Amino acid sequence: MLTAEIKRRFLSYFEERGHTVVPSASLVSDDPTVMFTIAGMVPFIPYMTGMVPAPYPRATSVQKCIRTNDIEEVGKTPRHGTFFQMGGNFSFGDYFKREAIEFAYTLLTKPQDEGGFGFNHEDLWVTVYKKDDEAYNAWLELSEIPAERIQRLGEDTNYWSAGKPGGPAGPDSEIFFDRGPAYGVDGGPATDDDRYVEIWNLVFMQYERGADNGDGTFELLGDLPQRNIDTGIGIERIAFLLQGVDNMYETDQVRPVLDRASELAGRAYGANHEDDVRLRVVADHVRSSLMLISDGVQPSNEGRGYILRRLLRRVVRNMRLLGVEGATFPELFPVSMRAMRDAYPEVEADFDRISRIAYGEEVTFLRTLAQGNTIFDEAVAKASAAGSSVLDGETAFKLHDTFGFPIDLTLEMAEESGLRVNRDKFDELMRAQVERAKADARARRSALADLSVYSDFRALGETAFVGYDQLETESEVLGIIVDGASVQEAAAGQTAELILGETTLYAEAGGQDADQGWLRSPSGGFTSRVLDVQKPVPGLIAHTVEVTQGTIGVGERVESVVDAVYRRQASEAHTATHLIHAALRDTLGGDAHQTGSYNKAGYMRLDFAWNDALSGETRSEIEEIANGAVRRDYEVITREMALDEAKELGARALFGEKYGARVRMVEIGGAWSRELCGGTHVDTSAQVGIVNLIGESSVGATNRRVEALVGRNAFAEFATERALVRELSSGLRVPRDQVTSRVNDLLADLKQAQKRIAELEAQQLRARIPELLGSGSRVGDVTFIGAWIGAVGSADDVRTLALELRERAGSEAAVVALVGQAGEKPSVVVATNQAARDAGANAGALVKVASGALGGGGGGKPDVAQGGGQDASKHEDALAAIRTALQAN
Repeated sequence: MLTAEIKRRFLSYFEERGHTVVPSASLVSDDPTVMFTIAGMVPFIPYMTGMVPAPYPRATSVQKCIRTNDIEEVGKTPRHGTFFQMGGNFSFGDYFKREAIEFAYTLLTKPQDEGGFGFNHEDLWVTVYKKDDEAYNAWLELSEIPAERIQRLGEDTNYWSAGKPGGPAGPDSEIFFDRGPAYGVDGGPATDDDRYVEIWNLVFMQYERGADNGDGTFELLGDLPQRNIDTGIGIERIAFLLQGVDNMYETDQVRPVLDRASELAGRAYGANHEDDVRLRVVADHVRSSLMLISDGVQPSNEGRGYILRRLLRRVVRNMRLLGVEGATFPELFPVSMRAMRDAYPEVEADFDRISRIAYGEEVTFLRTLAQGNTIFDEAVAKASAAGSSVLDGETAFKLHDTFGFPIDLTLEMAEESGLRVNRDKFDELMRAQVERAKADARARRSALADLSVYSDFRALGETAFVGYDQLETESEVLGIIVDGASVQEAAAGQTAELILGETTLYAEAGGQDADQGWLRSPSGGFTSRVLDVQKPVPGLIAHTVEVTQGTIGVGERVESVVDAVYRRQASEAHTATHLIHAALRDTLGGDAHQTGSYNKAGYMRLDFAWNDALSGETRSEIEEIANGAVRRDYEVITREMALDEAKELGARALFGEKYGARVRMVEIGGAWSRELCGGTHVDTSAQVGIVNLIGESSVGATNRRVEALVGRNAFAEFATERALVRELSSGLRVPRDQVTSRVNDLLADLKQAQKRIAELEAQQLRARIPELLGSGSRVGDVTFIGAWIGAVGSADDVRTLALELRERAGSEAAVVALVGQAGEKPSVVVATNQAARDAGANAGALVKVASGALGGGGGGKPDVAQGGGQDASKHEDALAAIRTALQAN
């Protein structure tokens, strides 16, 4: 049975039993403290905790998931996968243990020709919590599994909790498939043997969790207001069992990539264990990367992007270990796309973008590998020159941190060079980096309010946003939060969050900044300035205000008042964002897809998928198309409709955004611009005024960013530029249309003058060569030529003179050390000839002691090295330090 069919059967089975089929959420988690969706129940957590009322009593989904905490185990076990699919059925105060057990058992054992999975009940084992008689008896009554295959286990395996006091908790029951004696020992799941594969976990949420007891257990505070069911079935695990293969890497969605990698490498799968692990890693990581990019993740050096980059680079590394040096992504990614498209058609529809990002990252990394190899070779040469058999940990860490070299790759390369890596130092630096990352994460978490404070307010219903059509409305204060705690009132001088029944103030979302405005009482006794408007939980709007007058209490009436000028300019900017997006597609093609945006009054920026910088002509064309749409005065039409209907009309969705069954579509110029958008907009495109494209830059290997000023701000920028041109025209005494050519002429003259000055300075420096050669003195076994040469045009001048002095010094052992001042800082260069190096002089070591005296650092090769510092007045100290080092040699 194909994996896509397993997914279809699972969803159909529960839909027939009254469950609402919920599409998979994005792999990108809503929770700012978690990068990815790691389990099927994650999108339902607000309903499980009661923070948000569930919109349905029962639901089912097959959720895309990513887990990277055990990435090093990928390929080594039959069940560890980075990307996986978790099916689940959920009950929110509806059915409980008996129904959940019966649903699961029936689907698993129902014959395949009747819509089930067709497992033999004799191959199934079950575990329950040791004190859960209700679940134990239900299994005996509702299934054919005998008591000897139902094992009672403890809290460590069969008790679930949300992980913190106040959250839900409860026992669970797990279903296992017995692969048979060939795979391990007898004794059932209690043996914790790989022979028994967990395929389904049924969690019975029925208690409120208390504090930890200190021994791994926790208190139970009582029953939850409603009992919930959360189950998770591993789709890949079901697939490899039903397809009769040994592991998830050999299933229909993964094996094709493994086979293509095997062909490229010329290594037969199954012939060598280490090769097999590498092939599995390649297959897993290609599929995982395909799905991450599909959900809008971009390679970068932090957060989610770093995880994606790590996966992609591990593919490159493992293919290299398999003997393939060149690019392989154009061979592997199309295979993965074809394997996944039946279950996820979007990977085929969006493959042009996905492949461009993946292929670009591979090309970049292969280039980075070449650069890293240079660093590695220099480190090897340095170690060899010093007679050491150790590659320093700092270099290994630099290769990892800067060039993306996995430590295993560095270890292998070092071994090939006859060296070992100082692993202790590398691990120390890695631990320090991890601690910094943890500290950053703790700081982010501490900045977030405990969202549970909002649950009682959200239970009263959603905050109605009425600000599309009006700028003022009156509403009841449902709640007040000060310093993360619910209070009854807020007074002048306090900063508080106010929860209202309805509001006209737009909460930050979809790239649009929050409205500015005021909350005030109708009587005028209470006034506050709005600092921020956010949606801390879905459906709830919280207004952060500074109370400037009076006191406000829960249950009182307030008016929400939008700053009309700010709203108008913010709406202009948001509409301009849509115009620029459409203009980008007109100019660059459909691949130039928006990947992010931000807009506020008078300003917008838009990130889009593209590899190369835009030329000046292309930027002008984009700006002209957007302003052409402004002049044509298109009507800006907003409509609410079903998501499927909007997609049929060609409406564009933003990666990372989540949409419900009903969406709001903004249309400008008909099909020219149709986007799913909840932001505020002007009524016609002419109201945007002017769009002034002020910048274009890179925000990653495969993303560009354009920035623009809009409306009044755009006009002000043009007015400033006009005044500048007028001033230049007057100062240069040429008409405006000749300013550019006149400035270019002046720049050419300046460049020529600078070149002539540099030549004269170089002549002056060369004229000092006889003098400097004559100043040499014997220090130890070498002739030392050291001097302060004063101000120079650049550090290159110091280097050029030092090398020329070395050549003029002849064949006798000579060390040249020159210190000059380039700009505000000193520069030092040390050069040695072969005879001096044979006598033990090392330019790299000497420049380090000189740079240290100057308050800086430096380094280089034994024959020539360069450094710098902060204090040029210490030049005599720097030369003295070199003299001392030579005497000690």
